[in-house]
Amino acid sequence: MKNSEEKYLEAKRKVEKIKAFYGHLTVFLIINLLLAALNYYDNNWRSPWFLWVTLGWGIGLVFDYLKAFEKNPLFNKKWEERKINEYMEKEEQRQNWE
Repeated sequence: MKNSEEKYLEAKRKVEKIKAFYGHLTVFLIINLLLAALNYYDNNWRSPWFLWVTLGWGIGLVFDYLKAFEKNPLFNKKWEERKINEYMEKEEQRQNWE
């Protein structure tokens, strides 16, 4: 079982991840608005090249979101605990055979 200090450190780590995500989101919005304005000034969006930057960076931002809010559907905490228990049981069975 976790003591209160471990719980505090884990909560602090989660808050730092979320804070970093919001920082990245803010930079994403500011830079992409500036790029959109530059693109409009340059050619009135006849060739909207800023969308490629926004799309690529947006994909990265989605992964950052999944990591910060621990929304990974495949490898979440329950999966980690199951795998750890599985390997511990295998090791215990191997030691019993020896």
